[in-house]
Amino acid sequence: MSTPASPPADRRAVTAAGPAGAPLSIQRLSLDIDSPQGTVHAVAGISLELRPREILAVVGESGSGKTLTARAALGLLPPRTRAGGAVLLSGTGVLTASRQRLRELRGSDAAMIFQEPSTALNPVFRVGWQLEEGLRAHGMSDRRERRTRAVAMLRAVGIPDPERRIDDYPHQFSGGQKQRIVIAMALALRPAVIIADEPTTALDVTVQAEILELLRECRDEFGAAIMLITHNMGVVADIADRVAVMHRGRLVEQAPVDQLFAAPREAYTRELLAAVPRLGAGRDGAADGLPRVAERAAAAASASEADPAVRVTGLEVIYRGGFGKDPVRAVGDVSFEIGRGEVLGLVGESGSGKSTIGRAIGGLEAIAAGSVRVLGAEMRRLRGRSLRELRRRIGFVFQDPAASFNSFMTVEECIVEPLRVHREPGGTAAYRARAAELLDAVELPAGFATRYPFELSGGQRQRVGLARALALRPELVIADEPTSALDVSVQARVLEIFTALQAELGFAALFISHDLAVVELLAHRVGVLRRGELVELGPTERVLHEPRHEYTQRLIAAVPVPDPVVQRRRRRQHDAEHPILLGEETA
Repeated sequence: MSTPASPPADRRAVTAAGPAGAPLSIQRLSLDIDSPQGTVHAVAGISLELRPREILAVVGESGSGKTLTARAALGLLPPRTRAGGAVLLSGTGVLTASRQRLRELRGSDAAMIFQEPSTALNPVFRVGWQLEEGLRAHGMSDRRERRTRAVAMLRAVGIPDPERRIDDYPHQFSGGQKQRIVIAMALALRPAVIIADEPTTALDVTVQAEILELLRECRDEFGAAIMLITHNMGVVADIADRVAVMHRGRLVEQAPVDQLFAAPREAYTRELLAAVPRLGAGRDGAADGLPRVAERAAAAASASEADPAVRVTGLEVIYRGGFGKDPVRAVGDVSFEIGRGEVLGLVGESGSGKSTIGRAIGGLEAIAAGSVRVLGAEMRRLRGRSLRELRRRIGFVFQDPAASFNSFMTVEECIVEPLRVHREPGGTAAYRARAAELLDAVELPAGFATRYPFELSGGQRQRVGLARALALRPELVIADEPTSALDVSVQARVLEIFTALQAELGFAALFISHDLAVVELLAHRVGVLRRGELVELGPTERVLHEPRHEYTQRLIAAVPVPDPVVQRRRRRQHDAEHPILLGEETA
């Protein structure tokens, strides 16, 4: 890993922030948010310490206050938030610090890796400029030195060809690559404290393993203490030293990672661990409320006899390279079908072309070659009104819910937007009733209808995205990482809801995901993509438990197990047999 910028000379000496010399100490923190609907008591009396060279995982349901607690450590609280208690960072009281002092602390003493890289990166600036921004703010005035350091950081986090990619814009990178860029920005000044808010949320298992290895290096090589906000208990088992469990704004339990997994003290912690999806659960019927793999395989065989909902033949998608740059072949010669009422799971590394294929099927991506027939229509021939009519029959759940909503629209307006766009009959009263019905279906309170997307947690926004996709009762749903931002307990329920709605409405689905355990629970068949090519396709049972391609075997071997003892043994074995090679994925 390349060496980032050196910290200020006196920063490492200032560590006595808490009773045990913790670089970050949170003492009886309470956060109340004033809204038009009343006061939301988001965090109630939380006390936590992040110890030197420690990885502390903070887990809990979506909306439990995890992210707000972490953001309080840097003074990044939303408007109309009243804070009580104390947050000490490098001996400084963050809640009472001046703006100037907070600017000095951010980046050098502590840095944050945000949950949604698409919103953390500015779309109008090149990534190199954004990487250099923090260096400029902290006194690195030499332009050549800043660029050299920025290139080194991109290389450190595994961005291929960093000398060239530094001049690209955020939209030219895959979701996993954007997450790496955000991590590079956080590491640039080598902070003593790193707050990582869901840093692996939308990443496939192999890239996730690389990001976790990066975080370990931050701790082991640079002595950083890391607060990791996550809902992925496999990640917790893989990397955490200690775990804090939050529920409805309160700290219900904290313990060393081995102790928490082996003997959880609180009932809520036991429920949280029981809801974790495990590879093999769909095979043995351990997932209540969802059909077994064998049952779904029989359904898939029956569906394949009918006219398929989607037939992709020889699909190629090519991105233009821009001035002086070669075009990029994102997808090449891919063929598959999705039967009526069938769920096809599509997995593969970040940048392998999963989302591109989904957008091509939805008519949101230009097709360079091949055929894509959707619900009986050839996508390459559709234009104008006929394309709009077809899109009415397709629901789309986007990967990044925050970026897919209009921040000036309420949740209700976001959900009913497809009804208005396609001029569905019924008027305002019918639209409002439909929004209430969909909010109930994804288990969100009716009061959320008048909130704005920024007032919701990441997981809550993802559920609103699912509700919007189902607003028009589509025949085909393209779900791009629909459960990536959900905690495990809500994820399990959403999967049950998805299955029930599919049984009721009979829609076909392309389910794009990096979580192989979730794919196993839901998909009839699985396709595995690598660098734009479909390397394996078959029934879920066969692909996930008897994989034939070496790349599929590698993906399955990289899935973290929610057991710290087993996971440490597997990681040592996997690292010895399959050394992590940063920069595997393409643009």
